[in-house]
Formats: sequence, C-alpha cells, structure tokens
Amino acid sequence: MAKVAVLGFGVVGGGTVELIYKNKEKIEKSAGKSIDVKYILDLRDFPDSPFADKVVHDINVILNDDEVTLVAECMGGVNPAYDFVKGCLERGKSVATSNKELVAQKGAELLKIAKEKNCNFFFEASVGGAIPIIRPMHQCLAANEITSVSGILNGTTNFILTKMINENMKFDDALKMAQQLGYAEADPTADVEGLDACRKICILSSLAFGKHVYPDSVHTEGITKITPEDIEYAENWGGSVKLIGTVKKLDNGKILPLVAPHFVCSENPISSVSDVFNAVMVCGDAIDRAMFYGRGAGKFPTASAVVADIIDAAKADGTSISQVWEDAGTQDFIDDYSNCRTRMYIRLSGADKSAVEKAFEDVEFLARENAPSGEVAFVTNEMRECDIDEKLSAVGGEVLGKIRLLEV
Repeated sequence: MAKVAVLGFGVVGGGTVELIYKNKEKIEKSAGKSIDVKYILDLRDFPDSPFADKVVHDINVILNDDEVTLVAECMGGVNPAYDFVKGCLERGKSVATSNKELVAQKGAELLKIAKEKNCNFFFEASVGGAIPIIRPMHQCLAANEITSVSGILNGTTNFILTKMINENMKFDDALKMAQQLGYAEADPTADVEGLDACRKICILSSLAFGKHVYPDSVHTEGITKITPEDIEYAENWGGSVKLIGTVKKLDNGKILPLVAPHFVCSENPISSVSDVFNAVMVCGDAIDRAMFYGRGAGKFPTASAVVADIIDAAKADGTSISQVWEDAGTQDFIDDYSNCRTRMYIRLSGADKSAVEKAFEDVEFLARENAPSGEVAFVTNEMRECDIDEKLSAVGGEVLGKIRLLEV
C-alpha cells in the first residue's frame, strides 16, 4: 500500500483528497497498488470534515514517517512550500505539486534532488490545470525538436477579455464580474499583470529547452491597459485580443519567452478560446503543431492532474529521466525581447497618416466606427521592437495602444 500525505487543505488540496476516495477503485487499479491518505498538513483544524482525523500541523510528522512515500503539495507560494517539498524529496518521498510559483523558481534544484534520491518531482497540475501538457511534452513529443510553445495560460484574464470582446465591457467592470464569480482573487495582481502566466511559460520553456528559465528573465505585460477600442480594432483586423504566454527558439540559438497581450487572427484556433478555458499550442519539427485545450483551473480539474501524478509516482521505479532541466547558472541563453522581430498594432492620438507612412513605410491602417478625429491605428510590418519604438518617436503623438501580433 502507498501512503500519501497532502500538504494544504484548501481548494486544490481538498479536491485531491476527495478525488482519491471518490475514484479510489479506479485510481488503485491504475496505480497497481492500494493508495490511502495518511496525513493532511494544514495550520487549521477541520472538525466537520470526514478527514478531520488525518489533519496534522507539523511537517516533521510527515518527514519522519517512512510509511509515507507520496506527497501532494497544494499549498501555493514558495515559502514554506519549498522547505517542505525539499525535505520530502531529501527523504526519498516523491512529490506531486500544483504550485507553479514553486516550480518556476525552484524547479531545477528540486528535480536535481529527486534524481539524487531516486524519487520524483512531478508538476503536471502547475500548468493548465486538467490539461495534460507537461507529460506530453517530455514523453509523447520527445522525438520532436520543439520550436515554439504558445497559448492562453490564465483563465481569469481570458474570462475578462471574453467579456470585453462579447459584451463591450470595460476592463474594470469585467474584473469586478470575475471577482464576483470567484474567478479572480480580491488582489488580482498575479492574474491581470501576467505574473501567473509568466510562471507557467517559465515551466514550459524550461521543459522544452532544457535550461531553467526564471520569471525575472521573462518580459511580462498584463491586460490592465487593454481598452474596448483595442478590442474593436482587433475584430476589424480579423481576430481577437488574448493574453499569450509564448516561447520560441530563435535563429541565433537563443530562446525568447514572453508574456503579453497579442492580436490573434481568426485562423489561429487560439483566437476562439473563451471564458476560463486555457489552450496551449506546441510546434515541433515532426508534428508541425499540436494543441491542448481545457479548463485551466478549479478544484477537481487541478486535483485530477495532481492525482494523476500521484498515480505515476506510485508506479515509478526510480526517477523519471525525461522530465528534467538544469540550472545553467546564467540566463544569457534568453534573448532581449526588444531586439526580436514582430508585427505590432499601434493606436495613436494627435498623429497623421502621412507621418506614419513616412516613418514605417508599408503599414496596414485599421478603422472603427466613431473614431475621434486625430486617432490613427495601424499594423506594422515585421521589424525589431526597438526599431518600432524609435520610429514611433519620430511620428509623435500620444501612444494609446501597442499590442504585438501572434505569429500564425
């Protein structure tokens, strides 16, 4: 029998325990052995819970119990989760986590410890909730040279943008609705400023290219500056606005991870992904492209991925040799986003088309109903971002909007 400890009894931790017992027969059949939750670690007591007798408050109870071989970390944040997970791995206990911040900051170190101790550090639930993306990337797509990964990695921002697109809401109103429905936290900073998506693209970048990408190395923009006017221009251009996390391998051998709003053309299936759903597209030299779609968060969707990792850890004979990356000791394999080439949507006030054409030469001008006098919107040809900024300075006027275009 495999004994499990669950760290954190919040939404995901609670869902993990419930799912283990709800589908116990199916889970044990998949694992090839009996599985039981022995401990639930939390600061709180849960006297009304059917699992109240399993609650403990001291991590040492779990660390010092050799019967516990599997641990589900569902606490979130780096501290104290990092110390707890590190302690479990050092004692040979495999860990499954939903904690994207922990993996993004400490993944290389924790994977190294797991390898040294012949156990596993799994994190399928850290990106995309119920969407299987981590395991397919390091197993099913292992024959491919991955060239890029991009997608909608945060359901809260996608819900907000969907309301702005479909109901012409302003950002503040859409955010308030997301909070009322429980999709956004009271402090929504991690979502709306792109921090959550940044952590997830760090994990996918590290997995795809084998070197640990830290959040501080990823240029990150949120959606707080997106306006209904930008949404309207995107629709007239032939697409929609989405917050995209992306990473691609460049011709110079470096990689470019980025999180920012993008115009996504209607031919790209990502453009039609709405509400709280996530989608990730992986491009490789053999598969061309493969897309993974589903609910990116929630109690049971996320718990489903955590429990799947527990099952894999229970079946494992030693460390997974494919799910690994290294800390390169530097981030110089990441290129400066300002030197990379892109197409850009730009909306100006107080500028004229002739000045735009003189600076940018061949551009695609956009239009919308009831645009005020002096407003100019256009899409540039592909050029370096630093060159776009330099040309904008020559044009003059006030920049009201500036959004990248996602490559098809």
